[in-house]
Amino acid sequence: MTDHDEATAVPPLTLAWVSRHLAAGERVLGTETLHGGITARMRRLTVGTRDGRTRDLVLRCFVSPFSRQHAEDWLNREAHALSALRGTGVPAPELVAVDPTAARCEYPSLLMTHRAGRTVLDDEELEWRVPLLARQLVAIHGLRPARRPRKYVTLTTPDTVVVPDGADPAAWAAAIDIIRRPAPPGAGRFLHRDFQPGNVLFDVPPGRPSKTWITGVVDWAAASWGPADLDVAHCSTILALLHGPAWGPRFAEAYQEAGGVPAADADERLYWQVRDALACSEEVEPVARAWREAGRTELTRRVVEERLDAYVRTLLDTPR
Repeated sequence: MTDHDEATAVPPLTLAWVSRHLAAGERVLGTETLHGGITARMRRLTVGTRDGRTRDLVLRCFVSPFSRQHAEDWLNREAHALSALRGTGVPAPELVAVDPTAARCEYPSLLMTHRAGRTVLDDEELEWRVPLLARQLVAIHGLRPARRPRKYVTLTTPDTVVVPDGADPAAWAAAIDIIRRPAPPGAGRFLHRDFQPGNVLFDVPPGRPSKTWITGVVDWAAASWGPADLDVAHCSTILALLHGPAWGPRFAEAYQEAGGVPAADADERLYWQVRDALACSEEVEPVARAWREAGRTELTRRVVEERLDAYVRTLLDTPR
């Protein structure tokens, strides 16, 4: 191992498990922590091959007490999703091995192939990337796997919404009233359930935005079956918080322009848009912290809360 720092070194039981899933003559040469995740510890493993070359794998470990409570479900979902995606044309990693109950590893873990590219969270050339994101999501929603993933879940309730300090109380009361309604049924689609720029890898040639393309879609731990509007709403919310409130509706438009089919009823679309925005109110601090660690240092909790409040008001002001 070339890096023995506690945060990056693979624990011994996990390293032995990884080694059992390598080809004959291969071994792990080094590790690198991948930043930006909230629920899991991510590492890139450099593997030396028999012919003297190297290849990369990615190791996901659920370390925190909270994530370990859900790890078995999340890792099984991801393993099933990666298996279903193989050969579909969606640029997802390939599953190597999974230990969802930490039977052999120190923590629940999943090992997968590495996808080239990088996440892009800055504001530059966003007008090029949003249509790419939209087209990729349309392709995901067009998949019909032989084995459907489990039905989606939503955890936010009117009582768990966290209204930001200084937010428009009337707007937030109206938004909370919207999610008191029963969830619209919607047509079922294959959902990523956390599709957003932090889980998409790009190849970005310097100074050539028109040549940018998506090289990978990662983090399939919440893969589900449900209305397409859940994924559209989530990516819209994240874009609004990362880049400004106007980018939320712009992504929803780009999704339709790319051939996506959201709910025909505008009130159904609004329901999912508002629900996702309110769900983000419950995790502003960890989301903002992850973005700052990824280089968006200006995105303090206060800035993100202000953008969220503006986005909620934008949704409610949008003609339907």
